[in-house]
Amino acid sequence: MFGKRVTFGGNTPGVGEAARPVQSPPRPAAPAAPSRRASDADGMAARIRTPEDVVDVRAPAEAQRDKEYFQTKSAIFNALIDSIDLSQLATMEQVAAREEIRDIVAEIIALKSIIMSISEQEDLLEDICNDVLGYGPLEPLLARDDIADIMVNGSQKCYIEVGGKVRLTNVRFRDDAHLMNVCQRIVSQVGRRVDESSPICDARLPDGSRVNVIAPPLSLDGATLTIRKFKKDKLTLQQLVKYNSISPEGAEVLRILGRVRANVLISGGTGSGKTTLLNCLTGFIEKDERVITCEDSAELQLQQPHVVRLETRPPNLEGEGEITMRDLIKNCLRMRPERIIVGEVRGPESFDLLQAMNTGHDGSMGTLHANSPREALSRLESMITMGGYSLPSRTIREMITSSIDVVVQAARLRDGSRRITHITEVLGMEGDVIVTQDIFLYDIMGEDANGMLIGRHRSTGITKPKFAERARYYNEESNLVEALEKSNVEQRELLDS
Repeated sequence: MFGKRVTFGGNTPGVGEAARPVQSPPRPAAPAAPSRRASDADGMAARIRTPEDVVDVRAPAEAQRDKEYFQTKSAIFNALIDSIDLSQLATMEQVAAREEIRDIVAEIIALKSIIMSISEQEDLLEDICNDVLGYGPLEPLLARDDIADIMVNGSQKCYIEVGGKVRLTNVRFRDDAHLMNVCQRIVSQVGRRVDESSPICDARLPDGSRVNVIAPPLSLDGATLTIRKFKKDKLTLQQLVKYNSISPEGAEVLRILGRVRANVLISGGTGSGKTTLLNCLTGFIEKDERVITCEDSAELQLQQPHVVRLETRPPNLEGEGEITMRDLIKNCLRMRPERIIVGEVRGPESFDLLQAMNTGHDGSMGTLHANSPREALSRLESMITMGGYSLPSRTIREMITSSIDVVVQAARLRDGSRRITHITEVLGMEGDVIVTQDIFLYDIMGEDANGMLIGRHRSTGITKPKFAERARYYNEESNLVEALEKSNVEQRELLDS
């Protein structure tokens, strides 16, 4: 077994060096994660506290057990590392490598005469396999599809977001070096690095989940790791309707916007579901269109066959070689795109995106952080101004009104639910002011006994918006008018009375 040594007893070399990060092999690029047994999954789930447990306060006896567990795990882990050839392990399929590691660890436990129950031994085997081949203590969290965010604040605190609420878990790392080792393993997969000279890093997991790492000395209490997870099954507009994020009529309006090549800006706060909504809207792009996506960290997963994905690049150690979002958008204009999708607009690239929308690339889309459609347009103007363009405000606003057709506002409400609150079209200029009109709104009516907000989506009574002409060109005008009339709650109430 990989040149395994004959004995493991006595003072195992390296036992006192448990804090040193182990240079584990890169995670094999297997098409799918190995299937776990049901008992393993249940054991992992049991180690995560229930949503009702907001505070994790360890009793002294529990803290002592944790300390003993980590000491035992460190001794076995170092004996394992001393007994296997990591380079040979890296060439194996992940399933076979996990089984081989489990066999060696079981033998080490027997030779060291460590007394453990079957469930404790299974937990230890799984933890060590995750440390060597995966993401260590994060593996059970990544395996759960109901978790939206994983937030690691140093080696001893890990929070998750489930159902819109943030909860503390019992997941811990051995020490700060162990956490940094996992962070390095994640970012190295996409050619990034994180250390004292480059302590901030944005990366992604193979499934597209967004990762941010900020390491010491900037993070005072150890490395801070934030993972924004994306569901394995990408949400569709029909599922958003099922979750009450939008009404069926509102979903029909969004479908038409994607179908008729309207230039759409998706606005919302952090965690409001902007990227998810952008993924949904891109689902209505025709399969014969050439689509180019520009992102800081590639997250969008378009289903069309003709998609080119571009990603920015940070500077190297010498401060050279940086590729910015502006560079990507400028270059993609030379790549004969029919639609340009920008993951997030957060700087001077907003000017280049507006230029692209205004030069024949109808149906382009992007997202930005803002709390209302009007604020989104103001932020867009501010970002262009900060880019150093010495243009009059009126000229910038005219460019915005001629480029953007619709602003879709997403919001995360105080009960943790996510709703699409506005579909607002940009009409033009009136003097020096951008004129907008709301087509679709979400009204909060109250809350139920469980504290969940009750609301309704409704149209504002405008059945012939400005983009109805574009809908007529694509034979969607009748569908648009029907959806807006059906969702006109006030008109229906008036007729019923």
